[in-house]
Amino acid sequence: MSQISLSDLNAASKVDFVSALANVVEYSPWIAEQLAGKRPFAGVNQLHTALMAVIQAAEPEVQLALIRAHPDLASKTQRAAGLTVESTDEQNSAGLDRLSDAEYAAFERVNNAYRDKFGFPYIVCVRRHTRDSVLRDFETRLPNIVKTEIRRAIEEIGRISALRLDQLVVADDRLKVHGRLSTHVLDNHAGKPASGIAVELVELAKLGDSRVIARAVTNADGRTDQPLIGGRPLPIGRYELKFSVGHYYAERSVPMSDPPFLDEIPLRFAISDPEGHYHVPLLVTPWSYSTYRGS
Repeated sequence: MSQISLSDLNAASKVDFVSALANVVEYSPWIAEQLAGKRPFAGVNQLHTALMAVIQAAEPEVQLALIRAHPDLASKTQRAAGLTVESTDEQNSAGLDRLSDAEYAAFERVNNAYRDKFGFPYIVCVRRHTRDSVLRDFETRLPNIVKTEIRRAIEEIGRISALRLDQLVVADDRLKVHGRLSTHVLDNHAGKPASGIAVELVELAKLGDSRVIARAVTNADGRTDQPLIGGRPLPIGRYELKFSVGHYYAERSVPMSDPPFLDEIPLRFAISDPEGHYHVPLLVTPWSYSTYRGS
């Protein structure tokens, strides 16, 4: 998705404006057509607010058509037929292109149950979720009534479109769509930050394989040079941070048992706020460790 400045969007012809924003909402260029007449926009937040106002003001049958324009999640049939580039990237970001057999079966079951009850596809902003949390959200929403799910679907379309606008439009302001996960390690034995510790972030999964999200090595400040997750939402789910402290202390000739009492330390935690900042530090000696949620 090539980027365009908000000033260029404001000055563009209606045809070019609609072309640029046509895929911000799945197969619904009529939204961009209405937005074209509401220019100029002072910022991308104002643009997204106007986009949502167009959807909210649409007739109920138009809103239903908008919802039905979205694909099922993890559908092999629909993927084979072809999704939009945006939907493909979004589903792949959550690992929906590489599910285990058990996960495919679970998604097929809940997709069918949802469509049978509501008559339209389940919509969720998958960039804010892991595979496990999508399946939990499915189960949570299945008991709802149709009116509630139409409202929820529109809310999720709002989140999806905000992330697409964030990737597409360059403006002075920013949409609040990103979270941040960071860590640092303090060597309490030496009384200073621990540099050179290998860190691995793993997304845990119940039905499929857990997957490594990030690998890094702590710097002189005991931190990683970049956030473990940054510049995107933090997917709701369960995670594990692994710290290779045994190797760290061995390199510094710290007396330890053989094998070391603490070698690789795993910290398990959960993320529930995709736009939040989670800081998970480690305070460690060769014989003890502690953690907390920092800021």
